Amino acid sequence: MKAIIRLLSIVAPLGVAIPLLAAGAVPNGKPEDAGFSTERLGRIREAVQRHIDSGSVPGVVTLVARRGKVVHFETHGLNDVEAKKPMPKDAIFRLASMSKPIGAVAVMMMVEEGKVRLNDPVSRFIPEFKQARVAVPKGGPAAGAPGGAPGGGRGRGGPPPDVDLMPSRAITVRDLLTHTSGLMSSGPGQQTAAADVQRAGPNDTLATYVPKLGAVALDFQPGTQWRYSGLHGFDVLCRIVEVASGMTIDRFMQQRLFDPLGMKDTGFTITAARQPRMAIMYRRAQASPPTALGASGFERQPDQSGLSSPTYFSCSGGLISTAEDYLQFAQMLVNGGELNGKRYLSPKTIELLASNHTGDLVNGQFGRPARGMGFGLGVQVVQDPVAADLRQSKGTFGWAGAYGTNVNIDPQEKMVDIIMMQTSVPQLQRDFENAVMQAIID
Repeated sequence: MKAIIRLLSIVAPLGVAIPLLAAGAVPNGKPEDAGFSTERLGRIREAVQRHIDSGSVPGVVTLVARRGKVVHFETHGLNDVEAKKPMPKDAIFRLASMSKPIGAVAVMMMVEEGKVRLNDPVSRFIPEFKQARVAVPKGGPAAGAPGGAPGGGRGRGGPPPDVDLMPSRAITVRDLLTHTSGLMSSGPGQQTAAADVQRAGPNDTLATYVPKLGAVALDFQPGTQWRYSGLHGFDVLCRIVEVASGMTIDRFMQQRLFDPLGMKDTGFTITAARQPRMAIMYRRAQASPPTALGASGFERQPDQSGLSSPTYFSCSGGLISTAEDYLQFAQMLVNGGELNGKRYLSPKTIELLASNHTGDLVNGQFGRPARGMGFGLGVQVVQDPVAADLRQSKGTFGWAGAYGTNVNIDPQEKMVDIIMMQTSVPQLQRDFENAVMQAIID
């Protein structure tokens, strides 16, 4: 260390640039030492550049780690299209639903401590969820509802005239983690919800908003279907973490995960210090010719992630992070719950999290392949990569975000691959996965 300081004192006055050591805890390594071909890893850049050249995405960050070493970490294209500024490695991205695996780990920490059980009803922690009802179209099947006459209206004004409210079993923590709860999953129950329940207000917290969801009818009997509760289910889960831990979820995440993992750029808010490094959100221009950015073909998008709220911390989609930060979290998972000598979860808990809890229910849902997929606790799980037509190992788990972020955690190969962008291009995610897998030679 003294030698480094001495070197800095010599070259700094001369204006010589000194490369900084990577901030993350996962070290760099030679591709061949981790079973990769350096030459073949170059195909990642080629695959991404094809999408940039075709105008489908302006800028991307890609990262691959295997056997505990980072073997690929590159930027591609532009972050600021108008100013022609390159995408930086430390760009901060809106994770959207890639926040959910982090929320799931927080829940499992409480499970390990015995403060939460997977089969606990949500009403154990949030009493407003005690009187569950499911919305059923009039004249239709009751979706496995328990016996009993149609219920009265929940919330304001009762159900619409074409829907009956039937008794439902209570939703559980597991139902929320697996998206089999029927809570606010774009079905008939959500359509009965009052306008002020559809989304949290600007001054809401999880403590003030989540109890309102207890008045919403479910879209189906819990456990009978897989339907994505994209904006609400994981907010309920993180309110449960708050109740069980006695901490607000932002403090819990910071103290239990982000600080110990070294995730210095991860959080729920875009601070003044983070703002200059925020990745800009774009979409392909809809007008012809493009109106906002001329020949570039991209239109800058307003931030609709809810990150402007100083009080509402959404585990469903409210986190921001860098590729390097998210790697620390993902590497902990691929290591079986441990990173750099600190244990966060047990290997058995990680195994449970990454197991299929939903049978065949997720197949064909929400853009998933028609076969070969399962769903664990906050993550999708590849059951049969051949049937799913995915270039991934059996048992790979992870999740994506609406704005283009995606993580794959591969226990079989001891590998993590991450792609970050703020223009959703699912085919680029698949091409990236293919380029990663073809580069493995050992």
